[in-house]
Amino acid sequence: MQVSIACTDQHLKSRNGDHSKQNATSPNVVNAARAKFRTVAIIARSFGSFTPRHHISLKESTGKYTGMKYRNLGKSGLRVSCLGLGTWVTFGGQISDEVAEQLMTIAYESGINLFDTAEVYAAGKAEVILGNIIKKKCWRYVSVAETERGLSRKHIIEGLKGSLQRMQLEYVDVVFANRPDNNTPMEEIVRAMTHVINQGMAMYWGTSRWTAMEIMEAYSVARQFNLIPPVCEQAEYHLFQREKVEVQLPELYHKIGVGAMTWSPLACGIITGKYENGIPESSRASMKSYQWLKEKIVSEDGRKQQAKLKELGHIAEKLGCTLPQLAVAWCLRNEGVSSVLLGTSNAEQLTENLGAIQVLPKMTSHMVSEIDHILGNRPYSRKDFRS
Repeated sequence: MQVSIACTDQHLKSRNGDHSKQNATSPNVVNAARAKFRTVAIIARSFGSFTPRHHISLKESTGKYTGMKYRNLGKSGLRVSCLGLGTWVTFGGQISDEVAEQLMTIAYESGINLFDTAEVYAAGKAEVILGNIIKKKCWRYVSVAETERGLSRKHIIEGLKGSLQRMQLEYVDVVFANRPDNNTPMEEIVRAMTHVINQGMAMYWGTSRWTAMEIMEAYSVARQFNLIPPVCEQAEYHLFQREKVEVQLPELYHKIGVGAMTWSPLACGIITGKYENGIPESSRASMKSYQWLKEKIVSEDGRKQQAKLKELGHIAEKLGCTLPQLAVAWCLRNEGVSSVLLGTSNAEQLTENLGAIQVLPKMTSHMVSEIDHILGNRPYSRKDFRS
């Protein structure tokens, strides 16, 4: 029962620009801007041969100076970096404001244009820190993800307004409905999301931790009432959590264009190997609020996972990379994954994880099969049974 928002660097306006002369959320201003974008899009398409919408090719591109990969968010026109920076636990909690600024600077200069945060992260402090850094750096383009409580029309609109104020932003590119709300009708949720988009507070909306059936229901409601459907689902995805992203979401991606923005690629640090010999004092699992993570690590399944990670470590050595880089690249090789959110507490971790971009070309079908053999948890889809 939460709402999450994301905003990309493609659409954020500079705080030093002339936006103060006009109210950016004014319907007339927003509609005029959209009309211009539509005109530009139509002219641009006229230079090439027309491609039917369902056959459109959404190609990955590479940043000229950073090497960062950029992909469409689902089958929408929004381009996001294939790696994003998350702020859960870290911003306003585990790290200082200075370290937060250092991490965002490294990420931004490395080509990342997607930042994820939430109202509930450090009780709103994470949003404030994020907004202050963006303002201080005078960054024209960034992407933010935000979380509020409740999915009623009231909560979505008021929550998003509050988040924008804390981050000192005029709008975000994507607002995510985090966790389904059984107390709110689906039509009300979709209408509220359509409203904040039409008001210029967000450009797209997506879901987080929803089932495939719930996403399809939202899509059906949007089509029935001529509203705006979701373009993306946020889901947990890593070497030990595969079912949803590899079986359920690909079908949604191909049928209705819903992509995946995944989080926790290192399984809350488990895949880094730092828990191989116990729980380090400075680790997340040592924190009182993460007792569940500690129990997971010391369980029988946790010990089996550590054994598999040792084997995967040999593959990483063979590829000339670290285990975290292998794990992140493995997530990126999935067709429907638009972006993978990274969660790091220091510059060394972030720099290491960014190196996954160089490992991605090495994720051949043979290498993926070798990893699958070690993991022994590859989920089977309808496609597998048909073949």
